[in-house]
Amino acid sequence: MNIGIMATGGIAKKMADTINLMDEVTLYAVASRSLEKANAFATEYGAEKAYGSYDELLSDSKVDLVYIATPHHTHKDLMLECINKGKNILCEKAFTINKKEAEEVFVAAKAKGVLVAEAIWTRYMPSLYLIKSLMTKIGTITSISANLGYKISQVERINDPKMGGGALLDLGVYPINFALMVHPEILSGISGLCVKAESGVDIKDSISLRFSDGVMATLFTDATTTTNRRGYIYGTEGFIEVENINCPEEIRLYDSSRVPQLLETYKITVKTGYEFELLSCKKAIEEGLLECPEMPHAETLRVMSLLDALRHAWNVKLAEEA
Repeated sequence: MNIGIMATGGIAKKMADTINLMDEVTLYAVASRSLEKANAFATEYGAEKAYGSYDELLSDSKVDLVYIATPHHTHKDLMLECINKGKNILCEKAFTINKKEAEEVFVAAKAKGVLVAEAIWTRYMPSLYLIKSLMTKIGTITSISANLGYKISQVERINDPKMGGGALLDLGVYPINFALMVHPEILSGISGLCVKAESGVDIKDSISLRFSDGVMATLFTDATTTTNRRGYIYGTEGFIEVENINCPEEIRLYDSSRVPQLLETYKITVKTGYEFELLSCKKAIEEGLLECPEMPHAETLRVMSLLDALRHAWNVKLAEEA
């Protein structure tokens, strides 16, 4: 399967590295609004084609899947361009600025009959199946906690509302997805607080989710510092600790003693972690599916709805909303 990458930034480079470690997919093309940047990227990572516009990439009949690695505020329009040209899509998170944009993309994709998948990589990782199997050993789930923080508040796009900035769409999606994917029950309540940057975007977030079965999730994200990035799933008979919810490195099982005892430890190894979303897209395309089962459209919309609700409560408006 030939992959065409839109953009040449850090996340695009990581995807290129991943593709070059795989036998199932090929780094075929890269596109940038700067032909110079596209040529440099193609030379460094071995892409056959380099284009100085996204339209040229989309006009290449040999491109089977387009990976969109541009800032959030460009995602909707680029996906619609891909769909118009009949190209399958793997789009980075946050998928769009809001739920309305995501719905527009999914309606267009269904009408055209092309695959659209959100590249929230943790949803596709086999470590999720290990976590769920361990959850059967900790009794009834009572609560969940997770956090993610990196020092990125100085990055222009993080501070700019017009570019879909803020901690929530860039970092907060990971703790939220962690809670929803380990406990996919109906939500009965959501609340949160944020600290804003001078530009008006959220820069630190604290989020609480209440599920219909009484399980609580306490989540936070911080764009001003690095946090321990851990996730916890607590049950009546023990708990699970996930080292790095952004790309699990180790999973530990504890009992429910007053001083918890470590029972089992599992080391997680991956190429880069991005390989699993690519394999899922390949399989879905081969099977004629329009979405990946690991992150179906309904779940992307569920997350976007949750993000919308939080930003509405905080009066954080992004891109064309501002």
